[in-house]
Amino acid sequence: MAGKREETKPPVDFATVSEALAKSVYDGDIVNFRLLFAPFSPARQASTELFDMPKYQYLLPDDRVAGEPRYREALDKVNQPEMRAFIQAELDANRPPQLPWDLLLMLADNAVRLAKYTSAAQAYESLRIRSRMQQMFLDHGNSALDRGDIPGGVKGYVISTGLAYDYAAFPEPLPAIPDFQTRALLLHADYPDTPEASIAMADTGPLLQAGFEYLLSPDAAGALSERPEPVRLEFLVELVRQQDPQWAAFLERYEEASRLAGQFGDRLRVSTGNLTLADEIQRQSGEDPRRIPATLLGHTIEGGEWWQYLKELAYEHPAAALFVARQAVVDFEILVPRHRPDSPVACALGITAGAGVAGPR
Repeated sequence: MAGKREETKPPVDFATVSEALAKSVYDGDIVNFRLLFAPFSPARQASTELFDMPKYQYLLPDDRVAGEPRYREALDKVNQPEMRAFIQAELDANRPPQLPWDLLLMLADNAVRLAKYTSAAQAYESLRIRSRMQQMFLDHGNSALDRGDIPGGVKGYVISTGLAYDYAAFPEPLPAIPDFQTRALLLHADYPDTPEASIAMADTGPLLQAGFEYLLSPDAAGALSERPEPVRLEFLVELVRQQDPQWAAFLERYEEASRLAGQFGDRLRVSTGNLTLADEIQRQSGEDPRRIPATLLGHTIEGGEWWQYLKELAYEHPAAALFVARQAVVDFEILVPRHRPDSPVACALGITAGAGVAGPR
């Protein structure tokens, strides 16, 4: 039956194949690129799948993409006689395909340009040059910092860490995706013995170090530790600006949550064994302290624990995890805003009393 279906399938037009391949290269999309060489790919004559099927329309360029210079460059590369012959031979072969290295390299470079670092890491890894590219971008970042170009330095570090790989992943190595949700939980794994022991209350040097380890990587934090503190502080501000374009919105919520926490005052600092405090808080203020983490996040998590609020907050605003703390209230814990008013780090990021939406621009 398989042979009969192959005979009824119309010949695959290489012009359509080349357009699909060029689009995946232009998009920096390693998943679509590999799919086009897969056994079930509509690009294969032996497959029963067709490009005309609605489910494959996303593989083909629309009018906007078709007019882009980078797409045209990729299309010209695919249509070179030697490249065309190589691609067709791989699509006709009854074996795992050998992907064209020059198209992979172009795809990886486009993925970096589009900040698709996971895709870029996989493409560079396939070419066995990922580690070299990672070091190259780190060197570019350091060179930019040497010139006083903070945005360029941050970009170099972000790309370098974005190309990291997890060789311990199962069942095969995978890109080491920045999982701020997990990192935030590790950052707050231990309940602080005192408010002053929380990460947000740390001195400038340790707070910057913790911030770079959390937002980038321990290796990046180690490289940055050699820079003067003013440079590291400016670097952190630019890093937050690049990672979180909605940081100013978080600052508004942070200020409101700080106001709410101030209304409860020292009543939050009690033993978890005092089961009468909830009644006292309700009687004296008419407020539920669980409003504080809900205000920080911007919405309520029904029955949410402190760690659930922290995970969502870290996903939406990674740097926010540096300026919050766990707080026991009677027989439960909440997440509260916490910072040192005199901290240069907090001030530089707009986290100051009455700061409103001031912060990195």
